[in-house]
Amino acid sequence: MAKIRVKQVKSKIGRLQSQKRTLEALGLRKMNQVVEHEATPSIIGMVNTVKHLVSFEEIK
Repeated sequence: MAKIRVKQVKSKIGRLQSQKRTLEALGLRKMNQVVEHEATPSIIGMVNTVKHLVSFEEIK
């Protein structure tokens, strides 16, 4: 299965509580932190929820 690399590029300050929890569920706790996940439908849905706060790319 493909992998996805997610990087937090904007702050979670002033965001909805659900968006803060989504970032933490992805493993993002600091600005510019990078995590890698399997590209499962649940992970992709979480990334789409906070796509305005993160950047992401597919890893081959």
